[in-house]
Amino acid sequence: MEQIFQAVLFWVAVLHCGSVEGSILYRVQEEQPPNTLIGSLAADQGLPDSGHLYKLEVGAPYLRVDGKTGEIFTTEIPIDRETLRDCRSMAKGKPCYLEFEVSVTDLIQNQSPRLIEGRIEVQDINDNTPQFPTSVLTISVPENTIMGALFSIPLATDRDSERNGVADYALTAGPDAATLFGLQVANDRGGKLPQLIVLGNLDRELKDSYDLTIKAVDGGNPQRYSSALLRVVVTDANDNAPKFEKSTYEAEVSENSPEGHSILQVKANDSDMGPNGEIEYTLHQAVDPVPRLLQIDRPTGIIYVKGPLDREEINSLSFYVVARDKGPQPKSSKTFVTIEVTDQNDNAPAVEIRGIGLVTHSEGVANISEDMPVGTAVALVQVSDKDEGENAVVTCVVAGDVPFQLRPAGDSTTDNKRKYFLQTTTPLDFERVRDYRVEIVAVDSGNPALSSTNSLKVQVTDVNDNSPIFSPTLFEVDFAEENQPGEKVLDVTASDADSGTNAELFYNIVADSFIKGLFEIDPNTGEVRARTPLDREHKERYEFRVTAADKGSPVHKGTATVVVKVHDRNDNDPKFMLSGYSFSVLENMPPLSPVGMVTVQDMDKGENARVHLSVEPDSGKFVVQNGTGTILSSISFDREKESSYTFRLKAVDAGEPPRSSYVGVTINVLDENDNDPVITKPSNSSFRRLSPLASPDSHVEIVEAEDLDSGPNAELVFNIAGGNPYQLFRISPSSGEITLAKEMTRKHSGLHRLVVRVSDRGKPQRHATALVHIYVNETISNVSLVEGLVGHSLYTPLDRDIAGDPDSGFAAHRSNILFGSLAGVAGVVMLILVVVFIRHRIQRETKSGYQAGKKETKDLYAPKQAPKNAKGKRGRKGKPQKCPKPLGEDEEVSLQKSLKFNLDGVNDSPRIHLPLTYSPGSPDIGRHYRS
Repeated sequence: MEQIFQAVLFWVAVLHCGSVEGSILYRVQEEQPPNTLIGSLAADQGLPDSGHLYKLEVGAPYLRVDGKTGEIFTTEIPIDRETLRDCRSMAKGKPCYLEFEVSVTDLIQNQSPRLIEGRIEVQDINDNTPQFPTSVLTISVPENTIMGALFSIPLATDRDSERNGVADYALTAGPDAATLFGLQVANDRGGKLPQLIVLGNLDRELKDSYDLTIKAVDGGNPQRYSSALLRVVVTDANDNAPKFEKSTYEAEVSENSPEGHSILQVKANDSDMGPNGEIEYTLHQAVDPVPRLLQIDRPTGIIYVKGPLDREEINSLSFYVVARDKGPQPKSSKTFVTIEVTDQNDNAPAVEIRGIGLVTHSEGVANISEDMPVGTAVALVQVSDKDEGENAVVTCVVAGDVPFQLRPAGDSTTDNKRKYFLQTTTPLDFERVRDYRVEIVAVDSGNPALSSTNSLKVQVTDVNDNSPIFSPTLFEVDFAEENQPGEKVLDVTASDADSGTNAELFYNIVADSFIKGLFEIDPNTGEVRARTPLDREHKERYEFRVTAADKGSPVHKGTATVVVKVHDRNDNDPKFMLSGYSFSVLENMPPLSPVGMVTVQDMDKGENARVHLSVEPDSGKFVVQNGTGTILSSISFDREKESSYTFRLKAVDAGEPPRSSYVGVTINVLDENDNDPVITKPSNSSFRRLSPLASPDSHVEIVEAEDLDSGPNAELVFNIAGGNPYQLFRISPSSGEITLAKEMTRKHSGLHRLVVRVSDRGKPQRHATALVHIYVNETISNVSLVEGLVGHSLYTPLDRDIAGDPDSGFAAHRSNILFGSLAGVAGVVMLILVVVFIRHRIQRETKSGYQAGKKETKDLYAPKQAPKNAKGKRGRKGKPQKCPKPLGEDEEVSLQKSLKFNLDGVNDSPRIHLPLTYSPGSPDIGRHYRS
């Protein structure tokens, strides 16, 4: 049954009750779902199904109208009868109406719109539950109360209409209270008044309170109900209740009465004495807005104004006043009070201007085309006054000399609300006057009269008959590269002689996808922006077209050309062609000789591409030519002092700010054969003893030399250049080791002098010569003799062989012995004197030949020798030392005339140094005589 009733609630009763004073009445239940059909104006007004435009002027947001059919529907916002402003202050039982207005425009005949007014009666549904003031209700009952006495129970309220309002009450009591209390529901002014009936005798000393349950039920289907706890407190006796002089009180109060203004006084009498006869007045169960607007003086019963009264908001206040004595068991009675709020002319007329039909309104501006006919409605003007009577009678006029007038709209005769069409009286001319300010003045009939003004700006719109024009038609701009994305390039603007949408321009770039990927244009302002950073090094010039189209109908366009010249920005570092440079240069080259060339490039343009080169750190050894990038030496290099140089080249452009880059440069100094080999071992004045019994390939001596050059210039080659007539000895070309070439015989005994030549592989080749003395004998019995032979060898020309004839050597020795006895002491003394003289001369010449800063003595007999303390390895470069001076050209020539081989570079070292290779016990005649 409940489901059937709910389905019935959603039906829409649409009843056309006739055109009473030009109005339409529909009925609909509240809380209907969205898009519920309420009525059809086309059908009810007998209008054709097409050719008319329907527009809802009043009724939003609860209603919407189909513009073509005129059907009225509910919206997403439900219609709630209890929350509608016009229904909240309405007395229960009176119908609730929602007013609406719809304008109807004939699109075929292009006539001024017709206004249809109507009302919708919002019918109540049971959507609210009865509510008690509190969850616990308390009633005091004296213990001597007679059976059948009645006590008022606080009322339950229901926001629904009377039909769905509170319909009945029910009381539920426990076993102990069921025999003492009952419920009586009385009808009072169409409402239900619950009263508690005392059914038995009460004794407070036995029990002083009872708890019952009171239930309020409404008249809806299905019914809604709520319950509250009813607590009955048994008090001591107070047998007389206060009695009001009137059962009802009525009064009037003017709106806008000040706070504290007294309205009326209610008065009750109590026959009791003392506290039981003292009366106190209260507003009984008053709900908003009564307690917000009124208050009662508890001792006197005078009702005062508490809050601002506004008749236009609330025109009537109804409530109960309770009079209660102060006895131990207070008694009370109540009276009903009605206060009517009377009107004052405190509201000026309100002038509301709205759009109507096809004329659009936006923020107080109406737009109308200049080609519209005379009599076209521009706006709907509604004038209303919230007052009543003469205070609400309003007169409305158009002020000033404008081509507009007011014409009544609809058939409404209500004085406090009138509607007018604001329509044209003469043709409008856009070229003459483009807009009007229309002021509408409304004056009521109050005393004093109140007035108000509202205005509407009417803009005459133009017909689109002009094309946009660019000025100039060619836009050229210089734009710096490396811009930020979205950076402005330039503004292109066009003008249109039309106005409104006909003069609103839309800008666009007409180009291929490549250009559109680089540039964009604001369609509204014509600002051209760069989408991405531009690179002048990639492209310097861009050309494309832009168009400006208006928004009229039909659309007109204008075209212009844009040329963007990309201006260079210093955004590239100078760049060397290589990540590093390595050059080689010969030593001993003169200063300012070219060493190498570097290439540097800057992708920028102009001053940003002009590059300056410099050496870092600037040691003064190198300079660089900025025009060519050529690196020049500032000094002459000596590889033996420093074989390589490393520095950086800095390239700085002339941009602002300047940009720079660096590159590493290595200069390798190539060797030049500018050093002679230097013989470090053996000394020219030394000798080596070799046993005659030595086998072939035996080690005899090793010649060690060094060369301060490098590479092939320091690779040494050894060969025997002279003094080997018997071919007894051979030398290793690479190591300088001298070995025995064949077996020796007796004739080979004695002193042998080998002239060893040491040459490098440089070009031109440089060489040095050493003397190697080999004494072939089993032992050395007389060191002084051998030293004398070596000393004699040093003064023997190099082209003469000294190849140890044993017979001559030992025969001379025997002759010396034979004739020694004859010569005696004189011979020995002479020999000693000769030896002393020779040694003294050798020491003197040696000192003068090796003294720093003095010229060495030239000697054709002994090659120059390295200092005795020189160290080194064969063919390897040692620590740089001061080299002995080579032989002069005159010495080399004299030797070449006498020898078949070249002996240039032979060291001059006449000093005799004889290493001892014999046993310590060998006889030494020289030592004997010296001692």
